[in-house]
Amino acid sequence: MKATSHAAGITTGSVLLRKGPLPYRLSRSTLILLALCVLAALLPVAVPNPFYLAVANLVLINAVVAISLTLLIGTTGQLSLGHAGFFACGAYLSAYFSGAKAWPVPVSILLAVLGTVLLAWCVGRLFLRLSGYYLAVATLGFGLLLGIVLRNEQGFSGGPDGMSVGPLEVAGRALRGDAAWYWLLLTVLLIVIAVAYNLLRSPAGRALRALHDAEIAATTVGVDVQRYKVRIFVLSATLAGLMGALYAHYAGFITPAAASFMHSVQYLMMVVVGGIGSIAGAVLGALVVTLLPNLLAGAAEYETLVIGSVLFATVLFMPRGIVPTLQTWLRVRLARKA
Repeated sequence: MKATSHAAGITTGSVLLRKGPLPYRLSRSTLILLALCVLAALLPVAVPNPFYLAVANLVLINAVVAISLTLLIGTTGQLSLGHAGFFACGAYLSAYFSGAKAWPVPVSILLAVLGTVLLAWCVGRLFLRLSGYYLAVATLGFGLLLGIVLRNEQGFSGGPDGMSVGPLEVAGRALRGDAAWYWLLLTVLLIVIAVAYNLLRSPAGRALRALHDAEIAATTVGVDVQRYKVRIFVLSATLAGLMGALYAHYAGFITPAAASFMHSVQYLMMVVVGGIGSIAGAVLGALVVTLLPNLLAGAAEYETLVIGSVLFATVLFMPRGIVPTLQTWLRVRLARKA
């Protein structure tokens, strides 16, 4: 058999795979991403310890919320200090509909997401005429106000003590076990990552980045600034509300602390540590900020000191965040070698 030039081969930095008449090119970064996805999917098999799986589930939940926040900050430059409020909104709405109303859990989660969309649209229309510190303070006030409502409306939220939440049931079968939840949450995270990357590469994503870089210039070329700001704000809040609803059924309990200011600060730390505007950075930031308290469980008195030191070192030595800084360093190193 003759070897022809059309045979599948390996090219520099990529792999050429053939199936039929058209070539499909997989970049090195895509292959690395696929390998990481496979390794992540095998984690419950390799590490069946329930404690480690529970921590991994928290990382996955926080990663999606961090991605939602980095989409907001990294594109339009709008800073939200009340993002935990939307997380708590989704959690409490799903808990209320599935508990007090006894509606099916999938329907409750859907209604919780729709309720979060409505709340985010109202907040966005009201607050997104502001910018900078004013918007940050306004969203902070929203989060504090929602926390007060949840603590005082005992008929809806159970008051300061919180409320229990039933398991996620589909067709009469409950999703139980950290491993089952891990695969569900990992699937949600991968879908959100794909959607986020496609959004950033779309015309809408370019318009959003234009708002961040030069809002006045974007307005002069026909970009509807207010509409784009509200849309990305609603999308960001919707992802947070979805993860709040899933978290409520996963944890089986929810308290008003989910809407606290410190919870919002944790999400912001994930974005800053990983890299503002970086999807991979949001995932890495969620991993770092979620793991640190668990690694310091035996030295709880040093937890605040260590976390503060990590944030301080990141801002001081890597102001763009871990992932963008490493990407720049790697590009420079490869350019020197070339």
